[in-house]
Amino acid sequence: MGLFSTLNTGTSALNAAQVAVSITSQNIANVDNTSYSRQRVNLSASTAVSSGGVSVGTGVTVTSVTRVHDEYTYMELRNAATDVAYDSYKTQVLEEVAQYFPDLDESGIATDLEEYFSAWNDLASNATEGSQKIALVQSASTMASEIQSTRETLRDLQDSVNDQLKTAVEEINSLAEQIADINKQISAVESEEGNYANDLRDARDELELTLANLVDISVSKGDISSYTSSVSSDLSTSEGTEYSLTVSGFTIIDGTTYHPLTISNTSNESGYYSISYETQDGTDYDLTEKISGGEVGAMLDLRGRVLDGESGYPTDGSIQDYIDELDTFSQTLITATNNIYAQSAQSSMQSPVLDIEGDTSLKNAYDNIESGTFDVIVYGSDGEEIARKTISISNTTTMTDDTFSESIVSQINAESDDNADNNSLNDVDDYFTAIFMEDGTFSLSPTSTNSTYTIAIEDSGTNFPGAIGVSQFLTGSDASDISVATEYQKDPSSMQGFAAPISGDNTVANAMVQLQYDTLSFYNSNGTVSSETLEGYYSALTTNIATDASAASASLSTNETLYNTVYTEYQSISGVNEDEELTNLIMYQASYTAASKIITTIDEMLETLLGIKS
Repeated sequence: MGLFSTLNTGTSALNAAQVAVSITSQNIANVDNTSYSRQRVNLSASTAVSSGGVSVGTGVTVTSVTRVHDEYTYMELRNAATDVAYDSYKTQVLEEVAQYFPDLDESGIATDLEEYFSAWNDLASNATEGSQKIALVQSASTMASEIQSTRETLRDLQDSVNDQLKTAVEEINSLAEQIADINKQISAVESEEGNYANDLRDARDELELTLANLVDISVSKGDISSYTSSVSSDLSTSEGTEYSLTVSGFTIIDGTTYHPLTISNTSNESGYYSISYETQDGTDYDLTEKISGGEVGAMLDLRGRVLDGESGYPTDGSIQDYIDELDTFSQTLITATNNIYAQSAQSSMQSPVLDIEGDTSLKNAYDNIESGTFDVIVYGSDGEEIARKTISISNTTTMTDDTFSESIVSQINAESDDNADNNSLNDVDDYFTAIFMEDGTFSLSPTSTNSTYTIAIEDSGTNFPGAIGVSQFLTGSDASDISVATEYQKDPSSMQGFAAPISGDNTVANAMVQLQYDTLSFYNSNGTVSSETLEGYYSALTTNIATDASAASASLSTNETLYNTVYTEYQSISGVNEDEELTNLIMYQASYTAASKIITTIDEMLETLLGIKS
């Protein structure tokens, strides 16, 4: 070993200290960069040289510059971020939904419903008072308008979530493409042995975390190896350039290539999007029901995943459930109201155009028509009941087809002795004729000889008059089109609170008042039937909304706490500790000074040696 070899030893120490100072400076510069993983210099002793039976070291070698990173802690952070993003988006939307039902603030549908029945109560005290009728129609119109507006707002919110879904899937594809591009760069940098693309790996992790906020992902990064750092003796890091990222079991990033998700709304009338994945062999897999986690998972759970084949709107999802429940509430309100209003004697009755054929079973066409009976009643000009006929509905009853059971039209028009007085000329069919026209309209029209008689229907649980709307005070089929009959909006005085057309009769108005206390059947969209009062069913809807919003908020709070815990652990491993780095800087500065002293000493020794020679 000579002085020049020793000089090289000092130079290697000087270079190592210089690299260490440079990396420490990089760490300090990124102290506020949360996506940066602190780096460390790995040193090893250079190969010793043996001479004369003595081995002498040749200095130090910088073997690598690696980042301090624990793959398992990062995976926990990524999963926690997915959960927080899911709950955060869901909480935001559900809290907005809750604002559409402001019944605690003495406003909203519940208040309108109370005022509606109060108006009927006022009319019951004087069934012919014009001002009471005007107030009733106004109250009913306000209630119907509020119901329609609330449903429309829910649908608008659902549409907005659907639009955001498209944007989110496009962002997923963009992030996937960026990650695949970074994988290419990592492969290029690390193709040379000893090179580590630390900053590129940090950039990839940041994109992964952003992607995890959108959807639940699974990532495989090749071999995982354990190592020891200054903060832990059991850390893991990925090695090599192998990389795979999957969503719902389908690979969207495979090394340096990515396979985008497809989102389309061309297969249905609603414009609601479905998400799919096309494999290399051209097979298309629908992922709409499979994708979970993150904002996209929350969007699908809120908007709905299963799209109806006809309307294209979802058959599930929180927002759709609220819309369906509001529709069920409105359908029952309309049907029950019109069941009662059909008791009010009219000169004739006619339904709107019905979406039903004459030979279709009524119970198959209407989920709220039940087996049972209703009575058709004819009143004379003095309000006296002239005739009454009982009509039956079974599973096979239709409007006009008598194949399996006597139809509605046939039963009403049958020449029967309704009064049991052996007189065939004073029965229901002698005063009114039932007609079901080709356009789907059902009517009860006076015969040619009838000019003074009126007709009414008294239901005994079939819901027939209310379901088909043969005599309507409220029109529509659900919350989307509930309204007050146009004729009463134009002329409130034309509506009636009586059953028999005589002065002082307030039978219908009293029945309307009682309706708010009656237990009714609510035919839910999922096929179940709930027994509740109108107020009880609506209260259950608002309670469900408030409970869902509260549960989402509580879950968000829990997951945020978990995320913060994992984030703190992650930063304790990969984050930059400024005090620690400043300490390292002083240490490496001292190493640099010491290495410089070695070189200075050797230089002086060389000068002495040269001086001796001269």
